[in-house]
Amino acid sequence: MSSVQSAPAFQISPSAGGHGLTLSDSAAKRLAQLGAAEGHPVLLRVAVDGGGCSGFQYRFELVEAAEADDLRIEADGQAALVDAVSLPFLKGSEIAFVDDLAGAQFVVRNPNAASSCGCGVSFSI
Repeated sequence: MSSVQSAPAFQISPSAGGHGLTLSDSAAKRLAQLGAAEGHPVLLRVAVDGGGCSGFQYRFELVEAAEADDLRIEADGQAALVDAVSLPFLKGSEIAFVDDLAGAQFVVRNPNAASSCGCGVSFSI
């Protein structure tokens, strides 16, 4: 009798604190540029709100300080913050900065999203 073991379709990286969230080099570089322009360090707050054409939407804002319950994701001396309510929607995601024909913006590369809108701001699970 043989048994077949399959890997889970979605796995959280234990090396990343169990949440699997990462901040890409491109996002860290852009945050450093924004902080230099502002004259002080800035943090990128990433949140998930209800709404958008696909059900949920990402919200990005630059802030100067974290809230008490924020999860801090760091790369190259820069940081993004995620609140506890948004975390389950973002597990395993990469926060990146892209500069292409569609524009320059922070994006979330989310393996949990079953679909997303054309601009990538909203998604469904």
